[in-house]
Amino acid sequence: MLVATPSVGDRSFQFGDGIFSTIRVSDGHPELWPLHLSRLQAGVERLGICAPDWLELTKQVQQAVTAKHQVLKVMISRGHAGRGYSPAGVEGPDVFITTAELPDYRSWQQQGIRLGLANLQLACQPVLAGLKHNNRLEQVLLKQELVTTEWDDLLVLDQQGYITEATAANLFFYRQQQWFTPQLQRAGVAGVMRAHLMTQLATQEVNWTLPELEQVEAIFICNALCGVVPVRQFQHRTLNIAAVQRLQQELLC
Repeated sequence: MLVATPSVGDRSFQFGDGIFSTIRVSDGHPELWPLHLSRLQAGVERLGICAPDWLELTKQVQQAVTAKHQVLKVMISRGHAGRGYSPAGVEGPDVFITTAELPDYRSWQQQGIRLGLANLQLACQPVLAGLKHNNRLEQVLLKQELVTTEWDDLLVLDQQGYITEATAANLFFYRQQQWFTPQLQRAGVAGVMRAHLMTQLATQEVNWTLPELEQVEAIFICNALCGVVPVRQFQHRTLNIAAVQRLQQELLC
């Protein structure tokens, strides 16, 4: 059921009990919608949420577009229920679609960013790993940490010390003519842009700790809104962004 405004009884508001996807609209078209839809479907199944009418949801997403370039956010909540954690008796699911202005990432895409290292580490929970569920307190705390630093973004480890993601984006590394990305079996979000790029590149999923980065030639971050953004500096090491710039040109073709 499409709902205009969530109520305080909604389980997404109460417990973060739901999933969402953030979509870039370009020229009035929701980019990568099939991948967003697939991720929503997988998330609903894994959390045991009753599935909405996916054909109707697709129509609602198209109808929600109000500008040539903007952001759409699709949130699926388990629905409403009485107090307590138990999902028994839930009336749902509820679907919320909102719009926002598209941020301008052109300077990041062209000039690259400076990437630091986060102090906060992500909790390891394989059952939730990869999902973009509605409880994002770790990301809130990471963004809070970021604003106290000199960096444009932060590389984030999980509690076992494995490289996982940036504060709101996935990571790719280039070494010896090969692209790599973290595996995300313990923590992190498996982004739609990450999935798209893995079909375009011969990408190897890896479990790396920080010493592995000493040999990488290039790094980029990505998500559905910012696209591919080169990292020109990781901590105090300067990186060559030429490999990422070539990739950006190839993706435009």
